[in-house]
Amino acid sequence: MSFLIPLPVVLALLGAGVCLALGQNARVQRVISFTTLSIIVAVAGVLLWAADRHGPQVVYVGGWPARMGIVLVADRLSALLLLVSAIVTLCVLAYSVGQGIIEFGRDTPLSVFYPTYLVLSAGVSNAFLSGDLFNLYVGFEVLLAASYVLITLGGTGPRVRAGTTYVVVSVLSSMVFLIAIAGVYAATGTVNMADLAVKLQEVPEGVRVVLQLMLLTAFSIKAAVFPLSAWLPDSYPTAPAPVTAVFAGLLTKVGVYAIMRVQTLLFPDSPLSDLLLWAALLTMFIGILGAVAQSDIKRMLSFTLVSHIGYMVFGVAVASDLGLAGAIFYIVHHITIQTTLFLVTGLIEIRGGSTSLEHLGGLAKAAPVLALMFFLPAMNLSGIPPFSGFLGKVALVQAGVDRAGWLTYLVVGVSIVTSLLTLYAIAKTWNRAFWRPRTEEPDELTESVPSSGTKSGAPWGDTVAVTSVRSLPRAMVVPTLTLVSLGTALTFVAGPLFGITERAAEELRDRTPYIETVLDDGSSPGAQTVDDPGADR
Repeated sequence: MSFLIPLPVVLALLGAGVCLALGQNARVQRVISFTTLSIIVAVAGVLLWAADRHGPQVVYVGGWPARMGIVLVADRLSALLLLVSAIVTLCVLAYSVGQGIIEFGRDTPLSVFYPTYLVLSAGVSNAFLSGDLFNLYVGFEVLLAASYVLITLGGTGPRVRAGTTYVVVSVLSSMVFLIAIAGVYAATGTVNMADLAVKLQEVPEGVRVVLQLMLLTAFSIKAAVFPLSAWLPDSYPTAPAPVTAVFAGLLTKVGVYAIMRVQTLLFPDSPLSDLLLWAALLTMFIGILGAVAQSDIKRMLSFTLVSHIGYMVFGVAVASDLGLAGAIFYIVHHITIQTTLFLVTGLIEIRGGSTSLEHLGGLAKAAPVLALMFFLPAMNLSGIPPFSGFLGKVALVQAGVDRAGWLTYLVVGVSIVTSLLTLYAIAKTWNRAFWRPRTEEPDELTESVPSSGTKSGAPWGDTVAVTSVRSLPRAMVVPTLTLVSLGTALTFVAGPLFGITERAAEELRDRTPYIETVLDDGSSPGAQTVDDPGADR
């Protein structure tokens, strides 16, 4: 099965190229994009099955040895996140088509959105599958380059300003990452992560700690870990709903994945675990305080996004089998739920004409289906039993209690308070947007994107006056309902899913299967080269 590993990256880039060549035919672009992402979902499912049954799957690009060339690795962790991210990107693509996302004006080529979206998918896939630090850097840069375009779609003032902040912060984190890679290579002579797992043990402890701090700083910026998270709440809310949804669901999780991979593989038994515990504590608490203070749904969700990154960092810091399993489970849960809530918020904006709580009201009566679509993932995010958010938090709390220590107990306490404050922020939003009667009914509402069809001549993202935003486009409702159902289904498949995350955590802690399979240079049963996809070595 190893020959399938490059396909999520290669197919997405090929699809982007074909879409770009067929830039004037939006229907063909849609077909190509949907077909590409559907195949990637199937490939990711097969890779997860193979990794769970046979161990890490490895491919050596170009047939080069592991220490010299590019290695792609699909273990349980990377394959699981690859599958979830592929499903989410496919659903968001369907939503964006219903919103008419490609119709953003005469002066901007229609070829922009679909190829850029596929390039973003390729970057995320490459980051999850990378077996060396430099290729991980390339994956980050590919997805960031695509995100620069997506976050400024339409060219409105607020989006350009937010995009500028996003670009500056991203470039800064990339510079720190690149300097860290140079330092790692200077100290060890390699950037292959399996090789580094062995050679870093021979590096003086002081040098090792400095390299670890630089890598954690770069990844913490990308993951929006406090105090490096101030950029996110001002950047994400200005983007279109589908773009914000896929950013919130995936991009920060790639940073968390990088933290988890580096901490478990390169720096086991790290002396910086207490620092990560403090970062988790402050990320949870400061983030949720920001969410409670918001009167706009998008900004509230952006702050809860920052806050709940703290739960994942908490699991990484605990570093036990249960802690890592809980963190992986929570990543899967949060990708699905956070994406869903931002898509629902886009529907709220269409139905109610705004995302400001000051201008919303009565949606529970006026749009009961929309109310249900918000209520289920919102309760899941809050951690209400028996939803998957509750199950993930219980696992993390139990892991923290098992670790013992006053700092760990403090983080456990803050995590519980954060969950309660999340419920408060969600309840406030529900009360004001859905339960409270609407105090005024404007004669004419405006929307920032067309709900269906084409409004050519109006730049996408600019305000277009419409006489009604009452009806919700079915093409937007169906993918949103799909993700709502998927997020709810996580509760019913929590047992098997947690079994996978436990095995993934054990594999991360053991390290031996990963290291031996990668450094075997193709001689192990689970590895083969791209040049000879039919041969197991």
